[in-house]
Amino acid sequence: MGVHAARFLAVGVFIGLLFPPVAALLKPLLAPAVALLLSVAMVRIDWSQVLIHGRRLRLSLSVLLWLTVISPVVTWVICRAIDLPPAFTTALVLMAAAPPVTSSIAIALISRLDAALVLLGTLSATLIVPLTLPPLSLELLGLPIELSVLELSGRLALMVGSALAGSLIIRRLLGKEGLARHAEALDGVTVVLMLTFGIAIMDGVTNAAFADPLFVIYCVAISFIANIGLQLIGAASFFWLGWRGAISMALPSGNRNMGLLLSVLGSTAAPESALYFAIGQLPIYMLPAILAPIYRRAAQR
Repeated sequence: MGVHAARFLAVGVFIGLLFPPVAALLKPLLAPAVALLLSVAMVRIDWSQVLIHGRRLRLSLSVLLWLTVISPVVTWVICRAIDLPPAFTTALVLMAAAPPVTSSIAIALISRLDAALVLLGTLSATLIVPLTLPPLSLELLGLPIELSVLELSGRLALMVGSALAGSLIIRRLLGKEGLARHAEALDGVTVVLMLTFGIAIMDGVTNAAFADPLFVIYCVAISFIANIGLQLIGAASFFWLGWRGAISMALPSGNRNMGLLLSVLGSTAAPESALYFAIGQLPIYMLPAILAPIYRRAAQR
């Protein structure tokens, strides 16, 4: 299922772009779709693999610090150095502080990269994001967000906590054998959620493209540059793990869960930031296919 996740997101995105009224209709379902997608992903996670890699303390801390602290700080420094507009700086730093998308795990698996390492980074960053993103973005970097640290932490904790609680309840009710029996049903739920998310997050993008096409093109360019840039810096930062480990860390470094950000920020997100979070889905589902040869070559080293 995870192998095809990007395709379902792509279908949803294009439906949302081609039929703006449908995107507007489904927009209220964005936050529930994000929470449920996260919950279903946590249901399918092999927690034993997380615990095995979690015992490698140096590696675990390095991955967590990079994804949640160093990455957004580096992004902020670069944005300030090139004098990006405040709204774009805010969007890019928040993106770099967000946890990776769970589809990165599936991409790592099919590319024969270190999927367990990607899993460790994705899960740990997701669980800790309510404690790291708000104080880092609001207090340390002073981003102009219309929420207090406590409000933003509370919203993130509610989203991540509800997803975790839901996954634990499902795992408890179904058990290991039940999860195996209902794998296809969970896949079906994921398909519906991916389509809903892809359509809903595109609300307003089509209108923006007609109103200011050059600005939208600028957003698209920035989103690809940011994704690739973070992948390159992430790979360079973990080159001490070898080619395979470095490229494995590139995946979660560039592909971040901006749907989570848009869900928790809601109407407080600046229009430019909200537009960027929506357009930022494009490189998430396009780049893995483009970069697949690089991933496969790295996996063989």
